Amino acid sequence: MPFILPAFSTELFVNTKNNKKRGEMSPASKKISAASARAHTRGKIQSRSASYSSAQFYRAAQPPPPNGPLITSPRIKLSDGRHLAYLESGVPKEKANYKVIFIHGFDCCKFSVFPLSQGLIEELGIYQLSFDRAGYGESDPDPKKSERSTALDIEELADNMGLGSKFYVMGYSMGGEIAWTCLKYIPHRLAGVAIVAPVSNYWWPNFPPNVTREAYSKQFLQDQWAVGVAHYVPWLVYWWNSQKWFPSSSVIDHNPLICSPPDLRILASFEKTHNAAYTRQQGEFESLHRDMIVGFGSWEFDPMDLDNPFPNGEGSVHLWHGTEDFIVPAMLSRYISQKLPWVQYHEIAGAGHLFPLAGGMTDALFRKLLVGEP
Repeated sequence: MPFILPAFSTELFVNTKNNKKRGEMSPASKKISAASARAHTRGKIQSRSASYSSAQFYRAAQPPPPNGPLITSPRIKLSDGRHLAYLESGVPKEKANYKVIFIHGFDCCKFSVFPLSQGLIEELGIYQLSFDRAGYGESDPDPKKSERSTALDIEELADNMGLGSKFYVMGYSMGGEIAWTCLKYIPHRLAGVAIVAPVSNYWWPNFPPNVTREAYSKQFLQDQWAVGVAHYVPWLVYWWNSQKWFPSSSVIDHNPLICSPPDLRILASFEKTHNAAYTRQQGEFESLHRDMIVGFGSWEFDPMDLDNPFPNGEGSVHLWHGTEDFIVPAMLSRYISQKLPWVQYHEIAGAGHLFPLAGGMTDALFRKLLVGEP
């Protein structure tokens, strides 16, 4: 706005001439008034520019409204009016010996279940139920999403689907973190739990500072920032992961550098199956960003304070992690297992984050969970 300054100067000059005729302003006063006017003008310009920039930033930080999903899958209606899309596999639940609810990970969906062999399905009589977590795929977003909400969604899903009083839960990656919440909020509904390569919240208070500091430093710098923003300034998560000035989350961007050599070998043996268009169809904020805000937020409990839900050995909890997991450091799961002796910890040497997709691993996970066999 360069034209403002000359306009102010002209007006002041006219007023100064009139004042001089009346003997009310000296030449020295004239110079001071002009300088003051320029300073005042610069202040107004800067103030307007700051207000404009603030308004622009505020608009940029606001996530867009969610897109309504294209419904192609069966869904249940929850008590709060939201819908969950689900997928059934395995033997019919009426004939099943074991009923397992699978909780998918970050940037995944109900189709991301582990490849269980048909032979084991039939041998053990396994029914598996997966679902799109809130905001993913064809499930409605949850604006009140918290560490508690998905566990309660799972309980309602089980009741709507008629799974009975007890069922198994298997959670992978971010879904593994959610499996801890099932142990907290719905332990009375669980027959057993498998927590596979779980994300851990660096701000769980029972983690010693040296452990979280070391684990945190193993991430790329851009991921340290992305996770830190999710924890400390969650209202900035959408902007941080959509702006182009700094690199955002490498996980969201599918940067192959986050994959360890064993993960790259597994990826090379699979056709590309990730369907980002389906998974993110309601917008990245309702799916990915809310996941980050909840997963790395301030929780109302610490999993390391949990009690054994199976004190009489009527069920078991298994925690699995690969030593070459570059996405989620195994050291956090290792520490949790030391604090919870009732958790059966399985650390797989030389395995990465995707180890369940290696040949025979999924069958081994299910067999261990369901019947206790290696």
